[in-house]
Amino acid sequence: MASTTKAAETSTGFSIGGLFRRPEAGAFLGLVGVFVFFLVFGSMDFLKPNGAASWLNVAANLGIVAFPIGLLMIAGDLDISIGSMIPAGSMTVAIIAGYYGLPIWMGIGASLALGVVVGLINGFLVVRTNVPSLIVTLGTLFAVAGLVLGLSVLLTGTTSVALKAPELAKFVFGSFVGNTFQVIIFWWLALTAIYVFFIHFSPFGNWIFAMGGDRISARNAGIPTTKLTIALFVLSSTSAAFVGMCQAILFNSAQVSAGMSFIFNSIISVVVGGVLLTGGFGSIIGIFFGTITFAVVNQGIYFTSFDRNWSSLIIGVMLLLAVLMNNTFRSMALSYSPKKK
Repeated sequence: MASTTKAAETSTGFSIGGLFRRPEAGAFLGLVGVFVFFLVFGSMDFLKPNGAASWLNVAANLGIVAFPIGLLMIAGDLDISIGSMIPAGSMTVAIIAGYYGLPIWMGIGASLALGVVVGLINGFLVVRTNVPSLIVTLGTLFAVAGLVLGLSVLLTGTTSVALKAPELAKFVFGSFVGNTFQVIIFWWLALTAIYVFFIHFSPFGNWIFAMGGDRISARNAGIPTTKLTIALFVLSSTSAAFVGMCQAILFNSAQVSAGMSFIFNSIISVVVGGVLLTGGFGSIIGIFFGTITFAVVNQGIYFTSFDRNWSSLIIGVMLLLAVLMNNTFRSMALSYSPKKK
């Protein structure tokens, strides 16, 4: 019987050891550990609808941005301009549809178009100048932030603009389901499924991993590294603009100062999710788990009796432990070699 099981594992390529060597294994166990911690030191309110909404809403907004950031990191690049693209997306739709009273769909289209334009600029500068993507996107981070601030004051005379979206747009992009869960959660779950398909079940995923492993070899192998890099930057900026637009519709207003926290939060989520900072290693499911882990740690502290003055320390320690666990499983994956028959 044991030999039959062994043969089945060999024929199907499945084993428990292989499962735990996957990029998302450490992220999943880290998420389980975080859940157990807050269930022990907190209360069951953490899992009730209102409690679950507190961290699911954070995870959804962050996760939509974290996916393309993770893909860029797997490919060996980074985009920090998302910190200004989120308020840019929200202010664009608010000014067009809220301040000037134009149709909301024009505001939504303009918001997403702005994301495409900034992404194209980032991508072209990275591939044409060979300047590190961190420096390029640092420049566009401040440039877009200054542009949004200047145009907002010039056009509206203020840095905060009210927005009253029609019912359909509110229902699709900025409503609460059951008065607790943001509708963007469903966008996040749908995008997760799409990313899983394209990254893990299509040639595009292999191309991205190859770029992160060795970009020159990937180019010599015929992979369109230039087009793919530009596409990833467009995806990143457009995703950030989408989140900003959804927030403006949800909260009926937009401000120029929101969004900077997404830079570090998304990178933390991606790293906790098992993506290697040097590129070439990671998974969409891992990023999904990493995003939830960050959101749970960030919000779970409010369900415990701990002094809130210690919240940052607890959050930092728990995230560090999650990353260390991920590194352990990543080392297992990279050092593993199957036994010879």
